[in-house]
Amino acid sequence: MPDFSYGAEVTHVAKRDMRIELLARRRELSAEARAAAASDIQAALVALVRRLRPVRVTAYVPVGSEPGGPELPEVLRAALPPDGELLLPVLLPDLDLDWAAYTGPDCLAAAGRGMREPTGPRLGADAITDAGLVVLPALAVDLSGLRLGRGGGSYDRALARLPETTLTVVPLHDGELVSSLPAEPHDRPVRAVVTPAQGLRTLDAAPPSGLGTPPGVAPHTSAGRTGGE
Repeated sequence: MPDFSYGAEVTHVAKRDMRIELLARRRELSAEARAAAASDIQAALVALVRRLRPVRVTAYVPVGSEPGGPELPEVLRAALPPDGELLLPVLLPDLDLDWAAYTGPDCLAAAGRGMREPTGPRLGADAITDAGLVVLPALAVDLSGLRLGRGGGSYDRALARLPETTLTVVPLHDGELVSSLPAEPHDRPVRAVVTPAQGLRTLDAAPPSGLGTPPGVAPHTSAGRTGGE
């Protein structure tokens, strides 16, 4: 049952206002700034993929001002080991996510909400559970790993299916890693972010106790730059 309490309404409004502000900032970025950020983010993710050598990676096609650039799937696919595969999301009518293999730019078709989706066979919502690396979008992430999406809840459902040890990474523009975000019970944390200035960085909520730092990711230290970057 939806929570119509005063506290829930305050959180909802706070998230809405943050989305408006963050989207406006992204729209203000010049084409040159977006391209430079995309290059840095792609390089950091390629280095991670080459170190981890995952058999399955899930990612997405950035659109508009989203960090990573529209070439991100092709760049990631090229970095995979010979037996590796890249899955991209397919948005379902209930806003959950199915998954299909990315086989190259020609496999993509325009879909709702400005997205581009693979047209191959769908593998089911649980296909993400076998991924060794999950790259997912957000408008912002805080130091505890909480992410602010666009409000549909699609990735919160996908994240809920993952084993606790899965490495989840969000590409962000500089300034989108913040000290804290308003949270709701369904919000799921991520384990790392990648930004143009800092590259890969684990967050306070990751890794889970006893697991050590995920391979290829520098641990967060208090010497690093913190929220509000």
